[in-house]
Amino acid sequence: MKRVTIQDIADALGVSRNTVSKAINNSDGLAEATREKILQKAVEMGYKQFSYVAALSGNSRFVPSGDSEPPAAASEIAVFTANLSLLSNHFAIPMLDRFKQELSQLGYSLNIYKVDRENLAQHTLPATFDPERASAIMCIEMFDRAYDEMVCTLGLPVLFVDGPHKRYGDSLPADQLLMDNTTGITKLVHDLLGKGIRKIGFIGDYEHCQSFFERYVAFRSAMTLAGVPVDEAFCIKRHSTDMDVPLSALPELPDDSQTDTDADNVSTYAAKVAELVNVERAKAGLPALTLDAAASQAAQVRAAEIRTSFSHTRPSGKNCFTALAEAGVNYRAAGENIASGQKTPEEVVTAWMNSEGHRKNILSPNFTGIGVGYLEGNYWTQFFIG
Repeated sequence: MKRVTIQDIADALGVSRNTVSKAINNSDGLAEATREKILQKAVEMGYKQFSYVAALSGNSRFVPSGDSEPPAAASEIAVFTANLSLLSNHFAIPMLDRFKQELSQLGYSLNIYKVDRENLAQHTLPATFDPERASAIMCIEMFDRAYDEMVCTLGLPVLFVDGPHKRYGDSLPADQLLMDNTTGITKLVHDLLGKGIRKIGFIGDYEHCQSFFERYVAFRSAMTLAGVPVDEAFCIKRHSTDMDVPLSALPELPDDSQTDTDADNVSTYAAKVAELVNVERAKAGLPALTLDAAASQAAQVRAAEIRTSFSHTRPSGKNCFTALAEAGVNYRAAGENIASGQKTPEEVVTAWMNSEGHRKNILSPNFTGIGVGYLEGNYWTQFFIG
């Protein structure tokens, strides 16, 4: 079967390719009637992104493309979901694609129904769903236990793809399909422990769904089996739209609290800050400082610490230079600069140079090495060693 393209849809409707693209990507600048017309045609023609989901009004019935004949009685497999956006992502599309292929060979159609907030609150079925036409129900991203229990009383086979958590051992009378939520978490904890990292935290509402719960249990099990106690202070087990709030309330951050993006920023910013410092030293006729990896590791620890306590004294009450000793740095002389709020290496070095005490560290002839730390949120640290 020929793959349907945006140009095919445009040709069928006599509109431009750009107009079709705007409708499919939900861009502004398009009349709603035109958008719905294009989306309906995309469904009819079997355009990949809309094989299952037609972004029309809330209770529209979504019928997969290719069904020229209405399905026979009780030949429908109904998909219930409270999150239609899930059905256009990289996980759901291949899954539903395979479901559709297998079901069509058995003579079943696959129809999708949005379960809205009113349905959830009142325990009602989607307006266009007819239990008499359904042979089974598949629930995707349906985490409201009370509603799910109601669905299980309809007298139809039910499959949950993920589902409400079973923290208390209360399973629903239905089949459940889950991804492997244990292996990856267990390996991650094992790898971190192997690097000497002991302060490991978990962030997430572990009662949101069964997958989240299994990941949380895997984290705690891996820590316990390794004989490492879980510090509850590092476990933020609730949902928050702004993680800076609960993170800033921690007395200190875990040993490893960076994302891959953070790590890229750290290495880039560290090199740039060191370069700019050496520019200032050259102006003063001083030799360049060498960017020291161990000192930078210590500076990175301090960047995390000043996020919660902006001081040269560590949150533990220790002197800031103990971070150098913990990183294995040997030195005869040392200095520390800290800053927050500056968005770029240029801004923070300028700010330090405009401060007498910070400038003194940057231009000291006693130092030969530098370590730089940066934490997302614009927290900066420098260690100077000699």
